[in-house]
Amino acid sequence: MFHKRSTNLVKAFILTGAPLLLFILLKPAPKAFAIPAFARKYQTSCQTCHSNPPELNDFGEAFKKNGFKFPKDDETFVKEPPVMLGAEAQRENFPKVIYPGEIPGTIPISFRYSGFAVYNNKQPLSAGVVPRTDLFQPNTFTIIAAGSFGQNLSFWVDDDISTGGSGADGGLGDGYLKVNDLGHHLGLPKDALNLRFGQFELDLPFTQARSINPTSYDIYDQASVAGGLGTTNNPFMFGAPQRGIEIGGYPNDGNFNWSVALVNGTNSTATMRNSKDIYVRVAQRFNLERDPKNRKDVQAASAAGPRDHTSLRVGAFYYYGRNELNLDGTLFPGFGTIREPFYRAGGDFRFKYRKFEVYGLGMHGRDQNLIPNDTTGLVEKGTPVTFTGGFAQAQYWFYPWVIGIMRYDVVNSPTDFLNGASVHNTRNRFSPGVQILIRGNIKAVFEYQRRWQQQVDPSGRFRANGFVFGLDYVF
Repeated sequence: MFHKRSTNLVKAFILTGAPLLLFILLKPAPKAFAIPAFARKYQTSCQTCHSNPPELNDFGEAFKKNGFKFPKDDETFVKEPPVMLGAEAQRENFPKVIYPGEIPGTIPISFRYSGFAVYNNKQPLSAGVVPRTDLFQPNTFTIIAAGSFGQNLSFWVDDDISTGGSGADGGLGDGYLKVNDLGHHLGLPKDALNLRFGQFELDLPFTQARSINPTSYDIYDQASVAGGLGTTNNPFMFGAPQRGIEIGGYPNDGNFNWSVALVNGTNSTATMRNSKDIYVRVAQRFNLERDPKNRKDVQAASAAGPRDHTSLRVGAFYYYGRNELNLDGTLFPGFGTIREPFYRAGGDFRFKYRKFEVYGLGMHGRDQNLIPNDTTGLVEKGTPVTFTGGFAQAQYWFYPWVIGIMRYDVVNSPTDFLNGASVHNTRNRFSPGVQILIRGNIKAVFEYQRRWQQQVDPSGRFRANGFVFGLDYVF
């Protein structure tokens, strides 16, 4: 009985899993851009916080960590004062009165739009008739709201009104409320303890939601699916937004960062199981500036304007969860709930030196794979579903508005190979590109993707190489 079920699973994987894999490899990455609402609030350039939007520079990182406020003397730089919700004297009378707060003086709304033109190599007829070019492929139209509700409260909401074309469904990206510096009441250093609640991207070493790249990191999109080799069918993807609660901190100078999150583990969809997952991350940055004064400054300045500190950051992360299947007993009749522990673990680094930047990440994933035995009525351990991979990316600023990029992605998944989703255990690609800031809020993106052979259907293989040109702008 199980042999027949395995055969059906293999067929289902070939028909749905392989095209899905190709879609993941080719689709532009959804992301939120810089926030012009902050530029309006402070009457400043986007480049105050971004060297290559939406990537944050050192000052932008400090601004974000401080609850979307300037790290020092914020009130002197604000050009659109907030609306006070209560008098300052009410602080002294709390809890007999409502604690005073504030809201932004103007509605903190920004909009972002992006679209792409694509050119792909010729695909086999067995994959269907697919045009090699598309002169304009709408990506996202996004509404973004972010700001602060006072000294220690900040918020972020971004929602794609449409995605992938006219009238296509969008969806919430991040939507959270954050409380900064909770540890102040416990005598801890500034920002040693913070709280975030809602739907948010995990505290990843490198953001995918706000990546500068037009395509996503392959290792972030890797899902664990056993196909006909067992029960594993885990929806969790490292780069997807999660719903949950996060505590973390970056005490004193912010060079050390830690976070612990408790999340549903079912990406940005409704929870599908009773168990919750846990994610832990730690990182340490070493400031390598020779000038002691520059090392202490939040923003390292030069004659050409803001620039990042010369620095090296190293970090590690670990994610643990338990995927639950057969909750209603219909997937595998006669068996109870099947629980499959899984984890993701890895490390990362980032080095910055003036106009040059290089960073990378390595990750290993493992899902316990089970096989229901109809003869014994027991669930037996099968070969685990594992994968290993990562990426490395180098960037160089030829001019403040011209950035050259070289990126390498690799994923090694024996299970994908055995299920026919890839030609080899390992699939990888090089992605050279150039990004041009036409204005501070308008960017042109060029990227070429050179991949090894990928299987798109049972009878056809081809090199899924392609060229992407995109325009991304915010207002």
